[in-house]
Amino acid sequence: MDKLFFYDTELGRLGIRDNSQNITNLYFESENIYRDDVIIEESDLTKLAYTQIREYLDGQRKVFDLPLHPNGTEFQIKVWKALTEIPYGETRSYKDIAISIGNEKACRAVGMANNKNPIPIIIPCHRVIGANKKLVGYAGGLDLKERLLDLEGISIQKNKVNKVKEIKF
Repeated sequence: MDKLFFYDTELGRLGIRDNSQNITNLYFESENIYRDDVIIEESDLTKLAYTQIREYLDGQRKVFDLPLHPNGTEFQIKVWKALTEIPYGETRSYKDIAISIGNEKACRAVGMANNKNPIPIIIPCHRVIGANKKLVGYAGGLDLKERLLDLEGISIQKNKVNKVKEIKF
């Protein structure tokens, strides 16, 4: 049976899940992750993942070295593999990822796969930004995405909608 353990970080509480051989999920505090199919128990693998996340957050690690097994469709797995190839401190657009997997017109599908990434941070979906070079979408919220990019030395503007002021005649 899979194991799940929770760790407190400056990003909030993170849940790390493994199947005894691979990391399968990383959950943010805000996600509904309580399931009957796991044992709440720390394992050597969740401990290793947490150690590497700590090193990343402390600026001491740029590449994760963990066995991963994200559960998804063939397309999603292709996208998630492409995300792991985005170097630390760099970003790519959804279109860049679509091109890298050989399907230039799949930008929207890449966005949906990015949104379903079960192992954020380690599979760095936070490094994917809009074509306009602005922050768009992140399961942990845009503030967290911005913090992760700042940590990597990347400054990106949030995609804010400017409200039109009421015009009086």
